[in-house]
Amino acid sequence: MSARRRNKKDTKPMLFTPLNYKLIGLGVLLIVVGFTAMRLENEVYGIISLYFSPVVILAGYILVIYAILKRDHKLDESSPNTTS
Repeated sequence: MSARRRNKKDTKPMLFTPLNYKLIGLGVLLIVVGFTAMRLENEVYGIISLYFSPVVILAGYILVIYAILKRDHKLDESSPNTTS
């Protein structure tokens, strides 16, 4: 029984929601795909290197930043208000 009590005490709330982690993973995947596509073409003035890859990389960075800054407002409403 003490192990159960200890597990309940040791649990800390997650920093992000599972959706945030999925968005961060998707953003990192986009960044890796963009750099990989740029490397595979291996040409300075190629269509993929000049147009496709930078857009995909930028989208990945924007998605990661959005996922870090996104808050779940439903969780904020359910938590008790301690400022009053």
